[in-house]
Amino acid sequence: MDILDQWLWRQEYWLPPGISWEDMRKMEKAHCPLPRDLFLSLPIAFTFIAIRFIFERYVAVPLSRYLGVRDRRRVPVVFSPKLEGFYIQHYPREPSQSEMNTLVKHSGLTRRQVEVWFRHRRNLDRPSNTTKFCEACWRFVFYMMSFSFGVLSLIDKPWFWDQRECWKGYPQQPVDQLHFWYYLIELGFYWSLLLCVSVDVKRKDFKEQIVHHIATIFLLSFSYCSNYIRVGTLVMLVHDSSDFLLESAKMFNYAGWKTTCDSLFVIFAVVFLVTRLVVFPSKIIHTTLFLSMEVFQPFMGYYFFNALLLILQALHMFWAWLILRMVYKFLFLGKLEKDERSDDESLEDEEDCEEEQPSWKQREVVLNCKLASLTSSCVLNNLTPQRSNLSSRLPKSR
Repeated sequence: MDILDQWLWRQEYWLPPGISWEDMRKMEKAHCPLPRDLFLSLPIAFTFIAIRFIFERYVAVPLSRYLGVRDRRRVPVVFSPKLEGFYIQHYPREPSQSEMNTLVKHSGLTRRQVEVWFRHRRNLDRPSNTTKFCEACWRFVFYMMSFSFGVLSLIDKPWFWDQRECWKGYPQQPVDQLHFWYYLIELGFYWSLLLCVSVDVKRKDFKEQIVHHIATIFLLSFSYCSNYIRVGTLVMLVHDSSDFLLESAKMFNYAGWKTTCDSLFVIFAVVFLVTRLVVFPSKIIHTTLFLSMEVFQPFMGYYFFNALLLILQALHMFWAWLILRMVYKFLFLGKLEKDERSDDESLEDEEDCEEEQPSWKQREVVLNCKLASLTSSCVLNNLTPQRSNLSSRLPKSR
């Protein structure tokens, strides 16, 4: 334990030059941030998981029914040991040509029947609209409450209006009780997201989401130990300001309220681009990189904290690129594909439309399903008259 204290908790890592742990202990004990406080975030995380289970079952599911969320019909499959074993072992990869021939030989089914079996089996593992609605609803409630609490607790603080106040008296700054719980609750929530990442809906940015959660946990934990709490509260507020808008847009998308979804998505896109690409780098990162140097000299914690902020900014740029690409495709190419971050929902739409039909008839049905899927996945279809033009040309195309 002594070796851990000497290596991990060296004051050169956590505190600016000239400040020691003894200086920090001179603060009022009740208002001094201590590393052991972070252990409280773990029971808070498990509490969030339990609350989420109850919330989704008794609040989100009835709300989804009230708003009209409908789940697609899932066709059950006949159990086949050979096909099931291959599916579990190689999911989500599809069988190759040689593997398909082997499966046809050992299962006693035709090639077409094996293809249909895999298609229906994949659909059974895809999350339903109700599941995705419940997940979005849970995140919406937390982000909205967290953002509201953050605004109320920071609106009267001087560093909310003047970022130089973040470093006045640093690092011997007492921590308000409200900000203490603001930190621990936010940290516990991100721990719960990371613990549940294997059971949540997997999207195209799955890896980026894991990196985001880990970077956020490290950022919150380190900033608490180094008493970067004033800047940390601003970071959390900036992130929560757009997150609840995105989750609300998802909720109405799953419920089929396209006009409401489109409006919320436009608001989310504007807020996201302003807060993540303008406010975050110009106010937060500029404050930690440059304004802090007016008070103390760089130390290891300074470099580590700013490195985490730059990782978050890189993720912001990645997600902003996805959003701007969607807008570009719609405004300049006259089309908009599905949400770049969403899971592969359109595949299920197309596969559910395919049946054992003559070749020419099957092509027509699949084409119609693709057109319907493209139209239903458009989150900005009310911004221009492109959708009406598409509908007018649809009979001629068919």
